[in-house]
Amino acid sequence: MRPAPRTFETKKSAEQWLSTTEVQILQGDWIAPERGKIPVKTYMERWIAQRPGLRPKTTQLYEWLLRAHIAPTELGGTALGKLTTPMVRQWRAGRIEAGVSEIATAKAYRLLRAALNTAVDEDKIIPRNPCRVRGADKENSPERPVLTVSQVFRIAGAVPERYRVLVLLSAFCSLRWGEASALLRGDFSDDASSVRITKALVEVSGKGLIVAGPKSRAGIRTLTVPEAIRRDVLEHFDAYVPGSPVSYVFTGLRGNPLRRSNFDQNVQWNKTMARLGLAGVHFHDLRHAGNLWASKSGMSTRDLMARMGHDDMRAALIYQRATDDAQRRIADDLSRMGTAVPRGSNRGVVARVWHSGIVGCDRTGNPALRRWSKWRG
Repeated sequence: MRPAPRTFETKKSAEQWLSTTEVQILQGDWIAPERGKIPVKTYMERWIAQRPGLRPKTTQLYEWLLRAHIAPTELGGTALGKLTTPMVRQWRAGRIEAGVSEIATAKAYRLLRAALNTAVDEDKIIPRNPCRVRGADKENSPERPVLTVSQVFRIAGAVPERYRVLVLLSAFCSLRWGEASALLRGDFSDDASSVRITKALVEVSGKGLIVAGPKSRAGIRTLTVPEAIRRDVLEHFDAYVPGSPVSYVFTGLRGNPLRRSNFDQNVQWNKTMARLGLAGVHFHDLRHAGNLWASKSGMSTRDLMARMGHDDMRAALIYQRATDDAQRRIADDLSRMGTAVPRGSNRGVVARVWHSGIVGCDRTGNPALRRWSKWRG
């Protein structure tokens, strides 16, 4: 026996509530009120721990978002059953007012929404997801700079020689940092014409470097290395990589697996980019450039996804969007078409030749028939 959540002014209203509740029970939609008493923070901690297939870096990101932006707020201590859309909207506004970036706030909101979806669909703790704040999941990331082939070679020439091929492969093969740093000599064919991507090195706080799978299911792939950089790869092998097939292709100065922090320190990335006139360029922009070059090669969306290592078509379509230089080429072609045709004045009349007359329309759009002695335009 359970009491109703409130009292009723009339017997009829009480009976209506009871009938509605009985229907919910029969349909399996009724949720015991005590199930919704679990705090948001506690539920989300369990949700992250029990989430299957999360990569270590993703788990670390989720834990940070919960710890920094959800748990310390009033929302974190609220029972799931008490959550409402206005409360979520107020929480989001509070994050923005506190100076949290739009990107971090959107990530935290998407994490909260995903956890509450599980509470609705799988755990049956709450009847509906209160994360219904329009636009809260959107983030307007700044447009990243697009490097040219010439600029990539300039960067490769400016970094220490042992990292030159790391720059070239990241750009020309569209590799993520973790994929490039995890490469072994045995992943390459003998002539460096192809490379097999099967894993990634991920740095996790408290655990150091660990070997993980690629970021997505499509991340396991074999790539053709452009001929223009194959000789550079082979020369790098001779100079810096032992002959064993399990030797890391890129290492620190002491021969250990390459950490991002050691790379930045040895290369002085930010200073080097500023010296080249490329201030603000990130290492990941090398992959971004390679993706954009590949999209302009005429390959299909499916082929582009395979090269990028994405199983989501949206990422490939981003790189196939119309670019400024494509717009310029279209405008130039249209301009040439326009200048190739003699210009004349028809004084607002749109017409076509019909035997000896002109059939068309006048300025008001009404049909008009005019007979001209000669073609006037």
